[in-house]
Amino acid sequence: MTTDLDPRSPANLTPGGLMRLMTWLSPSFPVGAYTYSHGVEYAVEDRRVISAESLTTWIEGVLEFGAGRIDAVLFCAAWRAARAGDLDALFDIGVDADCWRGTAEMALEATAQGRAFVSTAQKVWGDGILTLWAKRMRDDDRLPSYPVAVGIAAAEADVPLRDALSAFLHAMAANLVSSAVRLVPLGQTDGVRTLASLDKAVAMATETAMNTGPVNLGAAAPMVDWTSMKHETQYTRLFRS
Repeated sequence: MTTDLDPRSPANLTPGGLMRLMTWLSPSFPVGAYTYSHGVEYAVEDRRVISAESLTTWIEGVLEFGAGRIDAVLFCAAWRAARAGDLDALFDIGVDADCWRGTAEMALEATAQGRAFVSTAQKVWGDGILTLWAKRMRDDDRLPSYPVAVGIAAAEADVPLRDALSAFLHAMAANLVSSAVRLVPLGQTDGVRTLASLDKAVAMATETAMNTGPVNLGAAAPMVDWTSMKHETQYTRLFRS
C-alpha cells in the first residue's frame, strides 16, 4: 500500500506546507466548523457527556470507530489519488464519501464544510486538481466532502500525508472539545487538558487510516449516530449537528 514514504510523497513538511496547514485548519478559515457539534450537543443533553473524562471517552470513540475513522481513510485515499493525478479515482472517492454519512446532519456537516473549503481555496490559491474534482462532482450533482477536499489540497500543496492527516484529525478533536466547553460547560483548562489527552488517539487514528484501504473501510459508532439523529429534533439547539 502507498504510504507517506512513497516516492510521490514529499520527504518533509516544509515551512510553507506547515503555514498552509495551519491556515486551512485554523478556526478563522471560513468553513463554519464551530457551528457543528457532531451530536455532542444531544450527548450533553442526555447526560452521556458530563465531564472532561466522559468527553475524552466520547471523542476517542469518534476517532477510533466513527467519523474520525471514516474521514481519515477517505482523506488518505484522496491524498494518494491527487498525488497520482487520478481524477477518476478522486471522483469515486467523493461518491464513497457521500455514502458514509449515517445521518442527515452528518452529511450536512461534511458537505457544507467541503463546499466552503473548496470555494475559499479556489479564491485564495487558484485553480488546480481540487477545482477539477469539485467541478466533476458538481457535474454529477454531488457535493464535495470536507475530508476529501482537504486531502486533495494537501497533496496539491506538497504536504506529507502523515502531517496533513494528523493535523486534520487534531482539528476535528479540537472542534468537538470546543463544542463541549460551551455545552457541558467545561472550563478552558479542562478543555485543553482533554485535547492534550487525545494526542495518542489522534496518532493511533492516523496510523490506522494510513494502513487501511477503502475496501476495508467500516465504522461502529451507533451511539454517535443516535445522538446525531436525536439532535435533528432537539428542542433547543446551539449547533447545526
